[in-house]
Amino acid sequence: MSVEPLILAIDNGTQSTRALLFNGRGELVGKGQDGIEPYRSPEPGWAEQDPDYYWQSIGRACAQLWDNTAIPREAVAGVALTTQRGTVVNLDASGMPLRPAIVWLDQRRAPGPVRVPPFWRVVLRLLGLSGTIQKLGEQTQANWIAYNQPDVWARTSRYLLLSGYLNWRLTGRFVDSIGSQVGYLPFDYKRHDWCRPNDLKWQLMAVKRSMLPELVRPGKRMGGLTPEAATHLGLPSGVPVLAAASDKACEILGCGGLSPETACMSYGTTATINTTNDRYVEPTRFLPPYPSAVPGRYSGEVMIYRGFWMVSWFKRQFGQREQAIAEERGIAPEALFDELVREVPPGSMGLMLQPYWSPGVRQPGPEAKGAIIGFGDVHTRAHIYRAILEGLAYALREGKERLERRNRVPVQCLRVAGGGSQSDEALQLTADIFGLPAERPHTYETSGLGAAINAAVGLGWYADYDSAVAAMTRLGERFDPDPERQALYDRLYREVYQRMYSRLSPLYHRIRAITGYPE
Repeated sequence: MSVEPLILAIDNGTQSTRALLFNGRGELVGKGQDGIEPYRSPEPGWAEQDPDYYWQSIGRACAQLWDNTAIPREAVAGVALTTQRGTVVNLDASGMPLRPAIVWLDQRRAPGPVRVPPFWRVVLRLLGLSGTIQKLGEQTQANWIAYNQPDVWARTSRYLLLSGYLNWRLTGRFVDSIGSQVGYLPFDYKRHDWCRPNDLKWQLMAVKRSMLPELVRPGKRMGGLTPEAATHLGLPSGVPVLAAASDKACEILGCGGLSPETACMSYGTTATINTTNDRYVEPTRFLPPYPSAVPGRYSGEVMIYRGFWMVSWFKRQFGQREQAIAEERGIAPEALFDELVREVPPGSMGLMLQPYWSPGVRQPGPEAKGAIIGFGDVHTRAHIYRAILEGLAYALREGKERLERRNRVPVQCLRVAGGGSQSDEALQLTADIFGLPAERPHTYETSGLGAAINAAVGLGWYADYDSAVAAMTRLGERFDPDPERQALYDRLYREVYQRMYSRLSPLYHRIRAITGYPE
């Protein structure tokens, strides 16, 4: 009897690693999951992790997968990897890590002003970008390492994103996907390649071209599993490893987002709204679109850095009661938090939240802070919880309108993924605030599915991405806006929320000047 060919998608996220088996119809037929300690903080604001820790987590997730299924391992026709964005690894000449990986959540900054040639100083000042370039230099992890750990930097032979490191462990080659290049690297987001030698980024960042991997388009074969990697994953040696993309890019592909008419939202640790475009369109002026998981396309993104982390923050600070009750009843705490949302009417009885729990670069600016206004004696922690969800949706609606202006294409529907998308209440208020249908994909594992779609095209199962998406993605539940709630939210958004940042920004500047926070 012939065995249906399958794809093993490895999704190495911030909270867990998943080993996922998909067939050519996009059906999840096997899963193993290993929880991850997101990072360690040897100093305040630092976020680090041993690079080998991620590799071992992949092995544990795969072991759990094979323990959970009777599917023969020879059915796996290809492997694709998707990872968290912006986490960087230093390797020596023998390929051994020189220090812990700096995780994308890290908040350290390189010291001192960025050295910019005189010509560029004038140009940047005229464009009003001097502050942005300074921020870029400060946030580049390589600059911090070169300044604070010069011995490590001198011994660094390869400087890779986490995806590049794990692809090396899988194939024995220093190769990475174009679709994974999101972070502080000398990458040309318009050309989808490393910057040309005369590009300013080489002068702003301590990275040398020789440190960086070969880049390939999503769907291309990067190599085969080495014997060591094959043993680690529980697969035959030589199974093809195909390029996928970053977790957000794969999530968009797994949601079926192929054009600017469809906005893909991620209700994850970082909340984002993205549209896919075949043109280079900057979602915010001078901030580039990221590479799409579809070769040659661009992903315009607006990001709320702390996003649904704010929900975790609320649970830690105010949700102990629900978590204790959930443990007693043997149910997920999320079910009780949805009850909190249902206790409160739309609009949270006038409580309005601006979700800038972390500052931005341009919109919002580096001075930005979070704010809650409209408190009265009627308000409880349930109102605060609903206001968090509403504030995130308001911020992402603002992002949608920015993307529409830049793309010159109206968004017609929303696809929502990520952990927060499992809440019916969050999906319904999203539909009401946006005035658009909010749809869940047919599977929760959209990042893994996007990686599997990359592999399916690369293996020749489908001729192109349009046909692969048509065959492997479907819609799950759909939430339509309620006209009465939509009208209420529209007034709150236009008459209150959109005015909050401009009114509060001067006060944020004063807070920063007086307290020095945020730096």
